[in-house]
Amino acid sequence: MTEPAAHDSGSVPFLDAALGRSPRHTPVWFMRQAGRHLPEYRAVRGPGSILDAIARPDDAAAITLQPVHRYGVDAAVLYSDIVVPAHAVGFGIDVAPGTGPVAEQPFRSADDLERLPELTPERVEHVAETVRIVARELDPVVPLLAFAGAPFTVGSYLIEGAPSRNWRHTKALMHSEPELWHRLMARLADSAVAFIDVQLSNGARAFQLFDSWAGALSAVDYRRFVAPHSTSVFERLAERHPDAPGIHFGIGCDHLLEDMAACGPRVIGLDWRTGIADARRRLGSDTVVQGNLDPALVLAGREVALAGAQAVLDDNGGHPGHIFNLGHGVLPDSDPEVLAAVVDRVHQGSDGPVSAGDGTISS
Repeated sequence: MTEPAAHDSGSVPFLDAALGRSPRHTPVWFMRQAGRHLPEYRAVRGPGSILDAIARPDDAAAITLQPVHRYGVDAAVLYSDIVVPAHAVGFGIDVAPGTGPVAEQPFRSADDLERLPELTPERVEHVAETVRIVARELDPVVPLLAFAGAPFTVGSYLIEGAPSRNWRHTKALMHSEPELWHRLMARLADSAVAFIDVQLSNGARAFQLFDSWAGALSAVDYRRFVAPHSTSVFERLAERHPDAPGIHFGIGCDHLLEDMAACGPRVIGLDWRTGIADARRRLGSDTVVQGNLDPALVLAGREVALAGAQAVLDDNGGHPGHIFNLGHGVLPDSDPEVLAAVVDRVHQGSDGPVSAGDGTISS
């Protein structure tokens, strides 16, 4: 396979911020920026499971590019889903419209490990082809972000069999069969590394590890049952792709902030509950952060959203290590015109290189 062309990251605002250099403007992208809020997305996606659309590289690439063309964001994020690897190896999981990931036969015993064989590149060739198409189409100043679900969050879907509010089966397995739990987490860490590796090897230039539901855990349980496996993902990807910065993100994880940062990401993603200045007080002044406008404020209209965006910029205080984003994904009822206005506001907030000031970051 031909290696993707090298790029000069020094002229790329997203990578400049992620790697500790002063970008020419504050970079911005939105989690779930390609999705149901865009009429052009609905026109391309078609009926059925999201996994059906992901399996069509031309359509998945077009969907990935839609928000870049509409908003002028500073990064594209691959149109995919965190259960794609488990689906690709035949575990038996789908994404039900209006529900989320659903497994008819949830993970319950050691025998179920047989349903999670090694994720080889051939099993996700459709994803690799999507990445190659997008990488060819993107302007070099706009990198493509790879992503995968963290072992805990993916594991919780496999174990629960559906989205959960209490993670009863997940926590029961964690505490009653810790050896099996760690075997499952190690298998899913291998899968996350392989999935992100495929994306980075075919043209993606950074990645995000989503541990969306880690906030459901206590800090003690996170350190014992989760952190070693997320750390393994970041360490192995850093060895394979040392120039690709990694982002670590979860929801409701303020109590896990230090532990998630210690797993080894270059960037820590914040939801709207944790302030940027507070995160740097806790993690160090050189910390690169991503976030963190409350996505609900976008639903409140242009003026409210712009005021919220300005508050986020003010909280960052001109620090060069900031990637603007929402504190979670774009909500389906969001007005694209409001999101476009937020992008413009963020870009206008830095007319020229973002000043390092007292927040200079060592790369």
